[in-house]
Amino acid sequence: MGETSHVPKKVFFTKGVGTHKDKLTSFELALRDAGIAKYNLVTVSSILPPFCEAISKSKGIPMLNDGEIVFVVLSRNESNEHNRLISASVGAAVPADRSQYGYLSEYHSFGETEDKAGDYAEDLAASMLASTLGIEFDVNQGWDEKETLFKMSGKFVKTTNITQSIVVDKQGEWTSVLAAAVFILHDFEKDAQGNGKDDKPDNGKADSKASGEKNGKPAAQPSPAEKQ
Repeated sequence: MGETSHVPKKVFFTKGVGTHKDKLTSFELALRDAGIAKYNLVTVSSILPPFCEAISKSKGIPMLNDGEIVFVVLSRNESNEHNRLISASVGAAVPADRSQYGYLSEYHSFGETEDKAGDYAEDLAASMLASTLGIEFDVNQGWDEKETLFKMSGKFVKTTNITQSIVVDKQGEWTSVLAAAVFILHDFEKDAQGNGKDDKPDNGKADSKASGEKNGKPAAQPSPAEKQ
């Protein structure tokens, strides 16, 4: 098997929440809730690579090994203040031309509902992509107006977000929330020994799913909500 490229081939989205008297342990429990505690996570900035396929968490987890170094775009938040509302969100914006890169955004907040924090994260990612694609827009417009404008341009295929919010329940105990986009650098599922079988066709031609295309056209990516 050849060298693994450092350009991610796949991505899945996840979120989690944890509560404990220790701040660090509450974060560990949030990682466990999200299903990514058993990896060595390395946070990266917010580019969604060309042709990077969005897959479900249930499909992505078996493609990683315990202890593997895994790159993530991660948003996190924590508080030990009773009745404090906390949120963490990752937004995504996918271009219609999948040979171009998209954007992921990290956002965390206090006192915002899951919907409000998620919309803001989605707005951030979409606005960054729009500026890259040369789409003119008013930064002071609300997200609903910008979302309509961006999609009418024909240059966007999808915007979405994954968000975790919660009200801190117990006084003095730490509650952590996180949202993450988890990158996978290869196209194969690994077994317990770390061996992998490439899921591409035997003829060596790129799988249309792996390239994010169907019948030569960009395939719509499932939303993080559909991947849980």
